[in-house]
Amino acid sequence: MTAHANQVAETIRSRCANDYPTMFRNRVAVSASKVAFTVPQSDSWRDVTWAEVRDVVDRAAAGLLSLGLRYEQRVAIACATRLEWIEADLAIASAGATTTTIYPATNVEDMSHIITDSGAVMMVVENNEQLTKVHQAPELDDQVHAVIIIDDDRPADAHTDERVIVWTELLDRGAAYLLDHPTCVDDSIDMLKPDSLSTLIYTSGTTGVPKGVEILHQSWAYEGAAIEHLNFIGEDDVNYLWLPLSHVFGRDLVAVQLQIGFRSIVDGRVDRIVDGLATTHPTVLVGVPRIFEKVRAAVMTMYPQNGLKGRISRWAFKVGRESRPYRLAERPLPVALRVRYAIAEKLVFSKLKRKLGGRMRFMISGSAKLSRQVQEWFYSAGITVVEGYGATETSAIAFLNLPQNPRFGTVGPVIPGLETKLAADGEVMIKGPTIARGYHNLPAETAEAFNDGWFATGDIGALDSDGYLTITDRKKDLFKTSNGKFVAPQKIEGTVMANIPYVSQVVAIGQDRKFVTALVTLDEQQLRKWASRRGKSDLSYAELTQDPGIRNSIDRFMRKVNSRLERWEQIKRYTILPSELSLADGTLTPSLKVRRDEVNAVYADEINAMYADDAPRSNLVVS
Repeated sequence: MTAHANQVAETIRSRCANDYPTMFRNRVAVSASKVAFTVPQSDSWRDVTWAEVRDVVDRAAAGLLSLGLRYEQRVAIACATRLEWIEADLAIASAGATTTTIYPATNVEDMSHIITDSGAVMMVVENNEQLTKVHQAPELDDQVHAVIIIDDDRPADAHTDERVIVWTELLDRGAAYLLDHPTCVDDSIDMLKPDSLSTLIYTSGTTGVPKGVEILHQSWAYEGAAIEHLNFIGEDDVNYLWLPLSHVFGRDLVAVQLQIGFRSIVDGRVDRIVDGLATTHPTVLVGVPRIFEKVRAAVMTMYPQNGLKGRISRWAFKVGRESRPYRLAERPLPVALRVRYAIAEKLVFSKLKRKLGGRMRFMISGSAKLSRQVQEWFYSAGITVVEGYGATETSAIAFLNLPQNPRFGTVGPVIPGLETKLAADGEVMIKGPTIARGYHNLPAETAEAFNDGWFATGDIGALDSDGYLTITDRKKDLFKTSNGKFVAPQKIEGTVMANIPYVSQVVAIGQDRKFVTALVTLDEQQLRKWASRRGKSDLSYAELTQDPGIRNSIDRFMRKVNSRLERWEQIKRYTILPSELSLADGTLTPSLKVRRDEVNAVYADEINAMYADDAPRSNLVVS
């Protein structure tokens, strides 16, 4: 580490707590009466103060201790994003134990693997759906000796299991335990050290079985303090937290909140995000590219292309594009442009901002590459979307573009106190206080990815002269056509997503093939809009995906896509699938990343048909 980076890291470390529960308690001490979380309640919302959360966490931690939980033992959480997830995680940490995260959508086999591999002795499950998975894995019966259920929606004839304790019963049990052991939680926290194991997060893995990433307490503490050091988000901000807390990105946002003290709206119901934003008025939204792509697609397809409102919308975004160079350089707009931009703001942009709650200061995208086109589109409307980058192994945020000085197309510089370099093949390497200890029970894989403090990310990138990183693709995803050209599928897929508002998923194909093709799926909501304007509402989703009219529309957009790609990257043929890729067919991971090998296997016939000499006309991109 350079002298400057080392000095910055030491400054940030001096502001860190030693462990995660101490971060939490420090925040409660400063902000006890302030609202920490706002959560759904029936058709409204409920505020919860930091002091109220502390009361629940202490009782839950004591309840776990009363059940025999000990230092660094594992407790698995299988639950959607909600306040109880956060409280359970804090309680596990306050009991001196380690959280193992499980996506709610995880199947029984992967859940069993994660619990077995982590050695979890207890579980927190959201409801009977998750509890049923536990009962479908009898091999866990001897290992897991307590299962806490948050929503007790078990049917009257449910399987009898003496291990099951309702969340509220755990809290009552903990309150009673505290009367007899008033220092039990304090004593457990005192056992923790910066290098104690805080969290085991199992990467969903686009190939093979999930790997457990060992994240230490110091990593979460440093993440929080480093983001605070950047000084772009403050205590008065309101974050809309919908990301899965079983994913490192969502989990990291809680650590940042503990350090800075802003309020979080906690609601993991993805289908309610738009309504939630409009009613809770957050100032910050952290999401994944698909959320921003969907918002943009909805606006682009809201009005008929030739209608008055459609023409006004296109004019407004044209004005926004003209304004971007001035605004990015912090220069005043010329008078005529300023007048036109004010009109565009009133007629179009203000409506989009109201959809986002009316107070949005900026939004952050992570987890996958966001198209620069999407960023620029939002910025045209006066809404800043910046991109960050990290991995489970870096405790999430490792690079971040700051909203006050965005550089579109990049993920920004490395966060303070971390180091980065590129390997000879362009692979991004990262070193610093947030790097995980390694992979649980996998010494060979740990040795391969972690070397002398450096983590090899598996991503290919480029660093500019100011240290801003641009990610080009996953190292293992690059493919080589039979013509000898290396192709980055993420670039192609991102260009498709940015230019075709009807597409929901796309997979570029081309390994050892003579040209690039693609499998695409269509967004049902946008497809239904298209159908209703053409009197085809009676057709099913599958029928609509194969309708010649939608094919013609996609063809027109696909020509635009190809105009933005190099000749050897252009999509020569594509197939519209009659259903989306899914967890059920194995083509998606629980974190909704594409399993490319599985896609190639499941859709081998469709792929081969695109490369056949007599490929049907419907597989050709009209040029």
